[in-house]
Amino acid sequence: MEVPMQSNERMLAVLDLFDLDHPEWRFEDIAARLSCGRSTLYRYIKLLTDAGFLAPAGDSSYRLGPRIIEMDHQIRVTDPLIRRAKPLMSEIIRDEAGICLLCRRYRDRVLCVHEESSTTRFLSNYERGRARPLLRGAASLAILMHFPAHRLSRLFNRMPDEFAGAGLGDTLPDLRARLKAMRQGGWVVTESQVTEGVTGVAAPVFGADGEILASLSITLPETGVPPARLQAVGKRILFCARVVTAASQQGDAEEK
Repeated sequence: MEVPMQSNERMLAVLDLFDLDHPEWRFEDIAARLSCGRSTLYRYIKLLTDAGFLAPAGDSSYRLGPRIIEMDHQIRVTDPLIRRAKPLMSEIIRDEAGICLLCRRYRDRVLCVHEESSTTRFLSNYERGRARPLLRGAASLAILMHFPAHRLSRLFNRMPDEFAGAGLGDTLPDLRARLKAMRQGGWVVTESQVTEGVTGVAAPVFGADGEILASLSITLPETGVPPARLQAVGKRILFCARVVTAASQQGDAEEK
């Protein structure tokens, strides 16, 4: 017997409660947050625990379980996007001291899915698995500037003050004009937007349907990078991002 979709969504909402600020939840607190009956929540918790997505933490509390670690390893090894980008990222950081990131669009978030580094002068604040600020940093802006128009409008209407605070525009037309200018450049360059004292250079990666899928970026451990060098780095990042796009689109077409 299939569980109704509404029940599925509520069970998944249990997992959404866990984050860096709230790594552990008591049964009673979950019930209160989700306005869920005890018997129903008990069934959800048992299913998630038996499957390994949750693990008991004592005192009727729960943490995320080992199944998630197992699945993360599988993604690292088998994700086609990572496999296609990884060799190029290794080449980039071989020639440029910095941290190269592959960041994926996830709902209205930007998530780092792979990192290659060749510097110890700074540490990335957004390693694999951690969501990045959507409105700041080259890796995020390279994705945001290609958001579908309807999603961009909805996002702006939900958080106009955040867009204004990030210097992306006080109105939706201003925002669209700013992102259009970014797209015309091909790649994005930012300084000290996420991590102080560094420069980010990023370009978009597209999926088979032509929609934005991810971004490829490098963070250089300095600011005030000479324009000629930025131009060279930007062209290389854009070229590599296009190679990943072409490989992704070809791979998706072959699978169909």
